[in-house]
Amino acid sequence: MSEPTDPGMKPQWHTFDSHEALAVALAEHLAARLRTDIDARGAASLALSGGSTPTPMLQALAQQTLNWSAVHLTLVDERWVDTSHPDSNERLLREHLLSGPASRARLSGLKTPHPRASEGEGEAAARIAALPRPFSAVVLGMGSDGHTASWFPQAANLPRLLDADGTELVAATEPVTAPHARMTLTLPAVLNSTEVILHITGAEKKAVLGEALSRGYPVAAVQRQSTTPLSIWWAP
Repeated sequence: MSEPTDPGMKPQWHTFDSHEALAVALAEHLAARLRTDIDARGAASLALSGGSTPTPMLQALAQQTLNWSAVHLTLVDERWVDTSHPDSNERLLREHLLSGPASRARLSGLKTPHPRASEGEGEAAARIAALPRPFSAVVLGMGSDGHTASWFPQAANLPRLLDADGTELVAATEPVTAPHARMTLTLPAVLNSTEVILHITGAEKKAVLGEALSRGYPVAAVQRQSTTPLSIWWAP
């Protein structure tokens, strides 16, 4: 199967034979990125995604030897549910990454106490602004509809989320095709990173990526830029 291509920054592909090998290799890669920034500026930051795909990688990352107290973590996006809810991405990180030595990392979630996601934009933006940036890395996933982060094709404010010239770090959004309101990093916030990583598995997702890039679905916005290196990590 050929790798999808589209005008814009050509991504670097990392292909593995198994999900397990991918998880370990990506965890080691992220740990190296974090160590580099800790050595250079005394702190590092990482934005991670939720879902089932990253869980083994998060567990592998928790086993990496790092000065975890110098690592700042946040989420690419968050569902507007309590952090104890099964759908909470923050809960996912706390259960699968923040254990053992990695529990010393500092997590800044996107969920605020506000009843509505739109009411929490200011507080969530302040949390992101306080992190060491640019991010050491941003790890994205992708849905079967070509969305990444919470940039859903049918969201009414999608142009706001993908405004490359915008100054907003986060924005609330209603996905329309998925449950729960969301808080998400905007495209400029994601691109303010040493590297953007797209982490996907399975032949179906690879095919969806090819279609998404050719048709300009939201994930294509990450590739159609020339400022931040993009790598795609995939296993069948």
